[in-house]
Amino acid sequence: MKIFPGAAAYAAGRSSAAPPLAVAIGNFDGVHRGHRALLDEARARAARRGGTSAVLTFTPHPARLFAPAKAPPLILSLERRLELCAEAGIETAVVESFTPAFAAIEAEAFVRRVLAQDLAARDVVVGYDFSFGRGRAGNVALLAALGAELGIGVAVIPPVTVDGLPCSSTRIRELCAAGDVRRAAALLGRPVEIEGRVVRGAARGKALGFPTANLAPEGELRPKVGIYAARTRLLEGPQAGTAYRTALSIGRNPTFTSEGGQAPVTVEAYLLDFEGDLYDRRLRLEVLEHLRDEQRFASIDALKAQIAADVERVRELLS
Repeated sequence: MKIFPGAAAYAAGRSSAAPPLAVAIGNFDGVHRGHRALLDEARARAARRGGTSAVLTFTPHPARLFAPAKAPPLILSLERRLELCAEAGIETAVVESFTPAFAAIEAEAFVRRVLAQDLAARDVVVGYDFSFGRGRAGNVALLAALGAELGIGVAVIPPVTVDGLPCSSTRIRELCAAGDVRRAAALLGRPVEIEGRVVRGAARGKALGFPTANLAPEGELRPKVGIYAARTRLLEGPQAGTAYRTALSIGRNPTFTSEGGQAPVTVEAYLLDFEGDLYDRRLRLEVLEHLRDEQRFASIDALKAQIAADVERVRELLS
């Protein structure tokens, strides 16, 4: 995938013989099944014209500019979003910095300058609730009208649902907050992910007989505090690409904190049947099933017995 830092950069590097562009527009946080419908339509339209499929996406999320205190946790990092768009067959990504100046562009100017002039788009694909321009004044009706005038085909993708649930980033966040990673995965079209690099922790897991990899997550979204069955994929180093069944703890280790204390949330993964050093290596945790809530144990022996039971449950579930 070719990546351009904004529409102006794409225009500066575009030759007069560049193939026509079919552009899906959105934040694509999660790259869920609803987003995939946009990407598939962009690819289909590009193929019909002998053109190039593309996404126009934004960083940071617009909510970070307008209401930072209320901005939702991002499901995926920008890098992972682009990686998944590339896996969906998208050839070009235009990543626009969502600055106050960009947010102030009037709706009509966004279509004429950004889409028609800078991107030279021949097709634009958006969701049914797409809005754009200063004050979010532009909607799909205005986009279709301006597209007809400028020779840009406009496709509006209707809502996508799975088992009666709407595929939306908001709903996925709600399901993760409830620990319902199974239904979140149904909307995503793949497991809920936590990706990051292994850092040194308190080494309690090793002392308990279950050495864990302590992850520094790169994304922002976590499922609710609890114990999960997961799968860990090694992203680099020896055995890169290999997956291991995993007992995953997302929590505050209450057994090791004083009553009423509030330790920070950590992400700790015990990889079944793994031997080796994971420090400073990047991992992807695929969170598959909520096993139980986190709890405080009366003794270390009771904690060790429960961890052993959790590990056997993971082994059974993912056998």
